[in-house]
Amino acid sequence: MYPPPPLPPRRDFISVTLSPGRSYDGGQGLRRRSFWRKWKQLSRLQRNVVLFLLAFLMLCGLLSYISVADEWKAVGSRSAEGPKVRPANPPVLPAPRRAAENPETFAGLSPQKPPRHFRRGPPNLQIRAPDGDAKDRRQDEAQRRAEAAGEARWEDDAQGSRVSWRGTGTEPEQGPQLPPRKAEAAPRPSPQALRMRNSPASQNERQKAVVAAFRHAWAGYRKFAWGHDELKPVSKSFSEWFGLGLTLIDALDTMWILGLKKEFEEARKWVSQKLLFQKNVDVNLFESTIRILGGLLSAFHLSGDVLFLEKAEDFGNRLMPAFQTPSKIPYSDVNIGTGVAHPPRWTSDSTVAEVTSIQLEFRELSRLTGVKKFQEAVEEVTRRVHSLRGKKDGLVPMFINTNSGLFTHLGVFTLGARADSYYEYLLKQWIQGGKKETQLLEDYLEAVEGIRKHLLHRSEPGKLTFVGELAHGRFSAKMDHLVCFLPGTLALGAHHGLPADHMELAQALMDTCYQMNRQMETGLSPEIVHFNLHPQKSHKDVQVKAADRHNLLRPETVESLFYLYRLTGHRKYQDWGWEILRSFNASPRAATLPSAMSRTPAIPSPGTRWRASSWGRRSSTCICSSPTTQTCSAWTLTCSTRRLTPCPSGPPPRAGRLPSARCPGDS
Repeated sequence: MYPPPPLPPRRDFISVTLSPGRSYDGGQGLRRRSFWRKWKQLSRLQRNVVLFLLAFLMLCGLLSYISVADEWKAVGSRSAEGPKVRPANPPVLPAPRRAAENPETFAGLSPQKPPRHFRRGPPNLQIRAPDGDAKDRRQDEAQRRAEAAGEARWEDDAQGSRVSWRGTGTEPEQGPQLPPRKAEAAPRPSPQALRMRNSPASQNERQKAVVAAFRHAWAGYRKFAWGHDELKPVSKSFSEWFGLGLTLIDALDTMWILGLKKEFEEARKWVSQKLLFQKNVDVNLFESTIRILGGLLSAFHLSGDVLFLEKAEDFGNRLMPAFQTPSKIPYSDVNIGTGVAHPPRWTSDSTVAEVTSIQLEFRELSRLTGVKKFQEAVEEVTRRVHSLRGKKDGLVPMFINTNSGLFTHLGVFTLGARADSYYEYLLKQWIQGGKKETQLLEDYLEAVEGIRKHLLHRSEPGKLTFVGELAHGRFSAKMDHLVCFLPGTLALGAHHGLPADHMELAQALMDTCYQMNRQMETGLSPEIVHFNLHPQKSHKDVQVKAADRHNLLRPETVESLFYLYRLTGHRKYQDWGWEILRSFNASPRAATLPSAMSRTPAIPSPGTRWRASSWGRRSSTCICSSPTTQTCSAWTLTCSTRRLTPCPSGPPPRAGRLPSARCPGDS
């Protein structure tokens, strides 16, 4: 038999059907893969990054929703109840007692819409003022009529005005009355105080220049930011911080001192009709105390108008929840509508300067109203800081925890930002209290010795005396412009009987602060300087880093010049102040008013915000007038250069009592 034929070789065939007009390249691009397979193919790092971004976006969306919800709630409340802003929740504080309002109105002022955002801190949103020549002409014409009527009210003493411009008395039958516990009539001011108000010296050329500078600045604020917190001079718009008219209140005493009657009366009208504190808004305890509470108290002292005292007491009551902490160290922020206080969003610490630089205002509020809780709250803070550990020969750290009441960030000591006004208020509280609180004096004297021992150095090659910083035992030749409060404080202490070498140190430091201005191309001090400690021919004493080349119109140098000029009589301090003012006027500024100046070696440029530092009240009466116009014993200046009486001449007075010209023991 024949063997069977071999089987044919096995062949595998693959059938591929191609659509007409399309080609197939064997790739995998047309396959679909599930989202889960794609996710699993990512690396662990890639997956973590994606998850983090998603969580971050969800958090931002939640915060935005909360912010928008609160804003719409506030807007809805305003729409339902009229122009007054009401809190979203019922207020825990009593409604303010409003003074009787003058029926006369200012036709030139158009109604201001309430701000639509209540976020803490100046917002980035710029709300531009509407343009319109016809509207401006109508407002200018109406304002001229209002000013003529206001002038008639100020000059018509026969009919009796609510506020006499150069007197401090308030007519009992026409002025606003306080509740029964405060209804006692105010005594007549001392003859010295009357002479000071009724017989002002005629303005010299320098004073006129100061008044002109203020008028220029005020015109910009009035046109583009009336009733709002701050003006943005470059964009001719405004920004809100608290929505309480910070600039307007900040300038009340300035206008009174400069003799700007029409401007003061117009601002007073706004305070009477528009300044309402029943708002669902967070305010910073320190900033609102020195600018709003201090501004109202200073305006009351100068004008005698009880309206300002009533507003001050209402606002003081709304700040009190900030002191309700386990340690009695106040929170940094408080909602003046709901009464809820809290620390900053990013930490539970407050700065030492903030919690120890509100005492003058709260103590004075208690003295004027007879309500002790204001003074008791701030004096408890002073006692606790006095007994804390962590100091170094009287020098204090920069931060304090509101829960534990203890210093944090130990080992860092400075007289600059976050600690500066603690030392200033030690002395000024001692003076304000009649020089009886020895604990304050002891802390101040110990701190001065600590400054001499640890922070005081001399620069090269000019041998300028300066105050540096100490961080964990290492000295830094860095000095903030804020430190220039120290010459004036030392001089004030020497005037009140402290060692004479305090005045010598004050004069040496004053020379340094002047050189911080003089050695700059613009004649204006930067925010921070560094001093050269090693003699080198090619180096100056003062060196400035690029990030610090700006000036924020701070008042510390000018206030110290005021004290040195008044207490020594040396004309050079007056001339230095005049040089600084001329440097501000010579620097580029917006068409509305000077702003925070940016300094470059070649071209200085204006900043985008104007700080209401009220140069007028420092320059006109402090530098450009005769040293015999007023006495340094008659007033205590706060850290914002507010004018408060230094000490009571007896038991705390009832509301309406006007400041005495001198304190017991003053020469």
